Amino acid sequence: MMMTMLMTTTVNRSRRIIREADASASLLANASSLLSRGSASTFRMRPVTSIHRRGMTSESCKPGSTRVGWIGTGVMGQSMVSHLIKADYQTTVFSRTLSKCEPLRDLGATVVDSPKKVAENSDVVFLIVGYPEDVESCILGDNGVLNGSSQGNVIVDMTTSNPALANRIHEIGQERGIHCIDAPVSGGDLGAKNAALTIMVGGDTEPVEFVKPLFNLMGKTVEHMGKPGSGQHTKMANQIMIATTMIGLIEGMLYAQKAGLNVDQVIQAVRGGAAGSRSLELYAERILQRDFEPGFYVDHFVKDLGICLSESERMGLDLPGLILAKQLYEKLQANGYGLKGTQSLMMVLEEMNA
Repeated sequence: MMMTMLMTTTVNRSRRIIREADASASLLANASSLLSRGSASTFRMRPVTSIHRRGMTSESCKPGSTRVGWIGTGVMGQSMVSHLIKADYQTTVFSRTLSKCEPLRDLGATVVDSPKKVAENSDVVFLIVGYPEDVESCILGDNGVLNGSSQGNVIVDMTTSNPALANRIHEIGQERGIHCIDAPVSGGDLGAKNAALTIMVGGDTEPVEFVKPLFNLMGKTVEHMGKPGSGQHTKMANQIMIATTMIGLIEGMLYAQKAGLNVDQVIQAVRGGAAGSRSLELYAERILQRDFEPGFYVDHFVKDLGICLSESERMGLDLPGLILAKQLYEKLQANGYGLKGTQSLMMVLEEMNA
């Protein structure tokens, strides 16, 4: 009797082990099948927390179905968001100086009094503000965008900011099922007005593709550079190139003037050759006309060069041109020209050669 009971128990255990092994094998087979069909990225991009998504309800955003929020209506922001409003996107805007929102209200935007309220009324929220601390406050603050966002919504920071902050915002957003993208721009006020900006994007592929129709309304060149923070790193490289190019442009103009040449004629002569550059096209005429009004503030450029230098030091890079440019722009800032455009560097070099 005892032997019969032991045999029965052993058989039952064996059957249970076989059933569990079969179930495990089935799960592994299903996973292998999904991976072979290229679905691994789908698992990564669509965590359980964002299955019931309100914001990303289709493959890309569309007027009439996607609500857009915008924070920051300065030299660049006002022109950029106006393109979205004119494309019939329902748009909610906020600026610390609410009077700057009035032209956008006239175009049809709704004006609210906090970043959180922008997020509560939007599926995709853009911001382009002054400094990394402004980004942190607008997104991570108690009255910020994250606290007003729902799972599946998208936050796009177009400010030139710190790559490490972009990564931190992405990680915090990911924990809440909110997609965060860094997408700084280049092209200045004219690029913003003419929807001809270069947009450098860092972030996960799915949300980047979702908002691409909005990027295309603001920019002529949109490049997805890779993982979160990649957009900001690309912008740092951009700013280093611009800083030293501006020094060369202004020094060349000063040299031509001292040599008794017609500076405007010199510009026309060299613009089609190797000395030609986007900086020359955008700023040479302004400099000749003594037009130092901002397309991009000196204050903000000094901030950017500080981030560039900090990141370069962290990576063990020695960039003497960057160091010189930062020193010259800091002198310009100290002389009281922080709210002038970057082309006003001419005034520092003129002073040095007086």
